[in-house]
Formats: sequence, C-alpha cells, structure tokens
Amino acid sequence: MKNKIYLVTGAAGFLGGTVVRQLIEKGCEVRAFVLPNDMAAKFLPKEAKIVEGDLCDINSLENLFTVPKGKETVCLHIASIVTVNPDYNPKVMEVNVDGTKNIIKMCKEHKECKKLVYCSSTGAIRELPKGEKIKEIEEFDENDLVDCYSKSKALATQSVLDAVKKDGLNACVVHPSGILGPVDYAIGETTKVQLQIIKGEMPVGIDGSFNLCDVRDLADGIIKSIDKGRKGECYILANEEVSFKDFSKMISKEADSKPIKFFLPIKLANFIAKILEKQAKKKGKKPLMTTFSVYNLARNNDFDYTKAIEELGYRTRPYEETIRDEVKWYKEEGLI
Repeated sequence: MKNKIYLVTGAAGFLGGTVVRQLIEKGCEVRAFVLPNDMAAKFLPKEAKIVEGDLCDINSLENLFTVPKGKETVCLHIASIVTVNPDYNPKVMEVNVDGTKNIIKMCKEHKECKKLVYCSSTGAIRELPKGEKIKEIEEFDENDLVDCYSKSKALATQSVLDAVKKDGLNACVVHPSGILGPVDYAIGETTKVQLQIIKGEMPVGIDGSFNLCDVRDLADGIIKSIDKGRKGECYILANEEVSFKDFSKMISKEADSKPIKFFLPIKLANFIAKILEKQAKKKGKKPLMTTFSVYNLARNNDFDYTKAIEELGYRTRPYEETIRDEVKWYKEEGLI
C-alpha cells in the first residue's frame, strides 16, 4: 500500500469525496482530481494531493497519472456530469464518454497503473419489466435507454469493457444506483428533495419508488473492488427498492417535521408534468415537475446486487440509519 498512489477523478463530488476520505482513513496516498476552482475541493482532507484539471484535457490527465519512479497507481474514475434532463447534451457526452476514453488511454500508456475501476450507473443497464430483478449485463447499447446521461454511461462502460477484451486492460465496472447520505456539500438532487420534505416545501409527492444507497457503502464497495473486482466484470451496487411514500415518512419522523399527506398516482402525475413542461417552455423556465422525473419513479427500480455481496463483500445499511445520520448532518451544517 505504501508503494501505491490512488488516483480519484471527480474527487470534489459527493461520491468521489467520500471515496477520498475513506482511502485517507486507511492510510493511502491519494491524488484528488478536481475541476479548476471547484469550491467543494476545500472540503477534501488535507492529506489528499489536489490535482486540478479536466477529463477532456490530456495534458492535465498527464499531470494526474505521472508519478515518481517505483510507484504504482490505481485509477478510480468517478467523475461525470449527472443530469436529470433527458435531452441530448453534447457536453455530457464529451465529458462522460470522451473523458472516459481519455482515462482508458492514460491507463494503457502508464504501465505503472495496475487497475482501473470505472464508476458507471445502474442507469446504463437496460430496464426489465416490473417484477423482474435487473442484473448485470455483458454488453451495453445506448439505444436501449431513454435519456442522455444513461446513454453516455452505457457508451463509456462499453469502452472500458472493449479495452479489457481488445487491449488486456485490467479494469472492472461498478454500477451504483441513486446516492444519499451525509456530507453532501454539493447538495445533489436527492439531498435537495429531502431538505424540501423537511422544510414543508413539497406539499405533494408521487406514488412511485426509487433505489438509493448510502454514499459511504457505495464508496466502500468501490474501494473493495480494487482488490476483489474481477477483470472485465461488472457489479451492481444497489439497495432495496423503497417507495417515495415510505421514504418521506422516514425523513419526516427523523426530522420531526410534517409529513407529505398526498401522493399523486403515476398516471395523473405524468399528465400534470406534460402540462407543466408546455407552460415552462412558453415562459422559458424550468418546469416544477417533468415527465422524465415521473418516469424514474414509475420504472422498475428493483436491482439484484447479490454478485457484489458475494464477490466484493459489499454491504448496504438500512434507509433509517442513513436518514438519521443525514438529518444530524443537516442540523450540524445549519441546513435545517
């Protein structure tokens, strides 16, 4: 371990930052790759060496990958642009797909880089009908998917697997589902929703479900995949499916706030979302609710993560424990 440097992309993000903190706690030497002037970088442990750069800039990646002679590296590629807008976005494709290809190029050129762990998404896996558990697949096709982010992650994942088959790259892939947990300085979508529920800013919910994992468990799964993840294999890192109704009840109970009383049926929510989208388009504003957000609550969110449990030793804690720790952190940070 003393001879190894861990290169973490997306280190200022919610998941990347948690991975960096866990590696530092284990006594590892870490290089944290962050965008220039990223405000969240200040929350990273002082022991991590900050390397500023961009996935689309090969020179800055060279700075990340170049290490003293005699050192080995492992690359944990977590960085990506996450968007809830399903429409095609060239920037999302450039960063998520071309940026990943640049990382693969660096891993191949730098022989001291012994492994790549690519952080994909469960969104990259084609959906199955309700009632069937979604499992790992071996080939990824963006045409099976409905939104730009999922398509970009499928293309990037396939690039990694192609490099394993064609070039012998030592790499494995992890597919996290949704992310929640404490210490989200970036205030991501899931954290925003929870704060809205606690503050009473969400009078109505949607009668759907989702799949969320504690960020600490996901980070642990990623780190475990360094040694235990088999070359060319994919691992779903998910949790049990939870209904929006049950999830919001847990949050309201823990935060001692008023619970959401009314949940729109999916069909009605979709009908309202279409109207809101048309109105927002006319006014040039963002809609309060989108058909894509309704789809994400209506879709099959039941993932089989047995493989990660058996091969990586992945574990995920109950939602109640995560929510308790989140609410505690919200209070400490003055967010509620």
